[in-house]
Amino acid sequence: METPKPPAQLVGTNDFVVVANRLPVDQSVSPEGAITWSPSPGGLVTALSPVLEKHRGCWVGWPGTTEQAPEPFRTDSGVLLHPVTLTAEDFENFYEGFSNATLWPLYHDLIVPPQYHRQWWEAYREVNEKFARETASVAAEGATVWVQDYQLQLVPGILRQIRPDLTIGFFLHIPFPAPDLFRQLPWREEIVRGVLGSDVIGFHLESNARNFIHVVEHVSGLEVAGQVGVRQAGAKVQASDGRWVHVGAFPISIDPTPFLNQQVDVAKIRAELGNPRVLILGVDRLDYTKGILQRLHAIEEMHELGALEPDTLFLQIATPSRERIDHYQATRAEVEQAVGRINGRFGQIGRPVVSYHHTSLPKWRLVELYSAADVMLVTPFKDGMNLVAKEYVACHGDGSGALVLSEFAGAAEELAQAYLCNPFDVESIKRQLQHSTKALAQDPDSARARMRQLHTQVVDHDVNVWANAFLHALKDSENM
Repeated sequence: METPKPPAQLVGTNDFVVVANRLPVDQSVSPEGAITWSPSPGGLVTALSPVLEKHRGCWVGWPGTTEQAPEPFRTDSGVLLHPVTLTAEDFENFYEGFSNATLWPLYHDLIVPPQYHRQWWEAYREVNEKFARETASVAAEGATVWVQDYQLQLVPGILRQIRPDLTIGFFLHIPFPAPDLFRQLPWREEIVRGVLGSDVIGFHLESNARNFIHVVEHVSGLEVAGQVGVRQAGAKVQASDGRWVHVGAFPISIDPTPFLNQQVDVAKIRAELGNPRVLILGVDRLDYTKGILQRLHAIEEMHELGALEPDTLFLQIATPSRERIDHYQATRAEVEQAVGRINGRFGQIGRPVVSYHHTSLPKWRLVELYSAADVMLVTPFKDGMNLVAKEYVACHGDGSGALVLSEFAGAAEELAQAYLCNPFDVESIKRQLQHSTKALAQDPDSARARMRQLHTQVVDHDVNVWANAFLHALKDSENM
């Protein structure tokens, strides 16, 4: 049976289209008030740029402002950036509401209670339809479309109805919850149906993919076959229209190039920080899932016990995030209160034991801090992957440094040589911090061997391995 041709007015010229909530652009405003837009490459952009450039592809997304959106424009490499315009009401209900106060906590195992509001759901559905229609207008006949993440789970299903000629992939960058949790969602069947509009569905971990398969069985009663595999779409679901939808685990990674062989003057960076004997680093979005408060409690208790050198510095970079949402405001208040208390108890004038910065830093500055840190402390309660852990490891090809990592970060499955901790257990964080600092001081050869194993894993399984594995699975699905 031939796939029907799409209506001519819905056909664009792009053979490969990426659809994501955010467009990879930055807005700049001149002193005279003139607004300009420029591409802002990130990990996903880096991974997909070769494919986008080869096909003169298109990236569809929201430019990050509800005030003024740019006209579609091509980057120097020929990639078309196609903005989707959102109103302030869209942003409030679709993004802050359903995406980040309903789906985000639900998919992160109810660390805070999700909120279920019908007007948020209606906005989510309407914005997803807007993204799907914009995508349909730029995709060439028979194009490949790759939809990204939890904000756009309805796009594949809507796009399938509008443009059945397309090959559609979907990738979830956050965890997918167990069936008993997902079943709370009043619109669970609509979400499953939307995602199943894809030809291939990707998750970071096998456990996430299996959760999705179990949800499909429990919620939709659809037939499933095969086994979930890593870097392959071995499992499949028969959608209600008879198509087989392929499902697999594809662990994402980083482009290690910016972190390798950097000429960082570590002594200079540490001098800027007061020459601490031990430098512990945390770099996170200020999000309640990241466990920042628990690591501060661990640092505080270790100072109480004298388990840290007196001139140990914990440097925490907390990137501003979703600042209008109540739970994020509460998290910030608790973290900043703890920082003040700890410095008041154990710091000295001009020499804090916690250096806390609520700010974003450019990549080059993060590379400097990663390179200078003795220990990287990454303690999320739940994380799809956590690329900060991999960025730190990439900076330590010489085997220096140590990574203390939550066992509930997706990265823990690949970075088994890290010092793995339970972030819900302050004693576990303390124990692994102590093991890591003790190993660096007393058993440096063993510590170096661990870090080199981690470094090899990150470099050998970079972001290109992730993207290529998924796109090969998507291409294979066209012949099945």
